[in-house]
Amino acid sequence: MYKNIEEAAQYIQSQISHQPDIAIILGSGLGGLKNEIDIDLKISYQDIPHFLKSTVAGHSGELIFGYFQGKKILMMSGRFHYYEGYDMKQVTFPIRVFKKLGIDKLIVSNASGGVNKAFAPGDVMLIRDHINFFPENPLRGKNLDEFGPRFPDMSEPYDLKFLQGLKLVAAERNIPVFEGVYLGLQGPTFETPAEYGMVQRLGADAVGMSTVPEVIVAKHQGMRVAAISVITDVGGPDLKVPVSHEEVLNAANVAMPKVISLVSGFLKNLDQF
Repeated sequence: MYKNIEEAAQYIQSQISHQPDIAIILGSGLGGLKNEIDIDLKISYQDIPHFLKSTVAGHSGELIFGYFQGKKILMMSGRFHYYEGYDMKQVTFPIRVFKKLGIDKLIVSNASGGVNKAFAPGDVMLIRDHINFFPENPLRGKNLDEFGPRFPDMSEPYDLKFLQGLKLVAAERNIPVFEGVYLGLQGPTFETPAEYGMVQRLGADAVGMSTVPEVIVAKHQGMRVAAISVITDVGGPDLKVPVSHEEVLNAANVAMPKVISLVSGFLKNLDQF
């Protein structure tokens, strides 16, 4: 595993012109953010040693290096999911590579289903904590001592200063945002009304099929993380509303201007956070 991480990092390092300041992972339907950056280079995942192929609509499958708000950005346009058949070490492989490249800051975005009754499709939730309901932990197995400890602390999975920074940007730009807990499930099925009710009773505000494994690995290796969820549908035990991937992508597109403005302001003032 460590050799594979080194080989992937060495290849990317040979292609990009500068050390990235931060990495960004784009979730379903949030690819519009890449249109905001001054792109220096695009690398197809298939060209990077040991990288996987993204198989989901809305995930283009390329690594983008460029500039945005004075920062050097390494952006994953398309992520890997456990439900695609990959194991957790494969799903989180890019996060290991980011760390090997010397990146210690990460922004993660996703599309999620809302269970908080205050939510509506197109709302934006800043993640302050998560609940891991995946059937496998990405740290299971031999610990990679080069990256972090056997038993990493998870008392602050999402950096509080980053969270406060995002909230400050939202207030300054009049962007309505919520703050809440994200619960990660395996997928690929959308949740039943009863499952939405379970998620709500467990204390989460939104549910999705990504993010949690990536954040666990990021925290294992000491990275600071900020995460943004776009609420694409709202469910519950009394709400039997059909959900499709197309509707998820459409709702993400509606929220895109808010996400772009949030990330733009955050990056502009990143050094203050």
